[in-house]
Amino acid sequence: MKIDGKSIKLGDNINTDFIISGRYKFSITDINKLAKHIMEDIDPGFPTKIIHGKSIIVAGKNFGMGSSREQAPLVIKEAGIVAVMAKSFARIFYRNAFNIGLPLVETDSDKIDESDSLEIDLDNGIVRNLSKNIKLKIKPLPKFMQEFLKEGGIVNYYKKHGELKV
Repeated sequence: MKIDGKSIKLGDNINTDFIISGRYKFSITDINKLAKHIMEDIDPGFPTKIIHGKSIIVAGKNFGMGSSREQAPLVIKEAGIVAVMAKSFARIFYRNAFNIGLPLVETDSDKIDESDSLEIDLDNGIVRNLSKNIKLKIKPLPKFMQEFLKEGGIVNYYKKHGELKV
């Protein structure tokens, strides 16, 4: 599975309230409307950086820390982000993202800058930074997780296949 896009660079410790402010958790229930507020507390112009279906968030350590609300990965996916790359992810966020089919990639993100052209190759465990002509190794994803991603998440996988065939 290959994913390509342009990077949108963030720092360390991006928590779920930065991704989508907690002030909206009960007042906006439509995920499309909620996605318009993505990252507004740390970068009010963030939505204008997104190229729908061609943007990859690149962050530092501990991306997604905070609450267990599934709204955070849902908002990222709904906003048109195709993947998130970071040095590490908060455990609950990591699981929630794969449950909904949002690819997460662990790698050293220091060699990626804003607007770099990236190609993520999940099958071969590498990221190509096409802007800098470099390759980065990524933490391999188990095949069953890649299958979930191909189907758009665990629910879609089970609707189509009924059970996991490992």
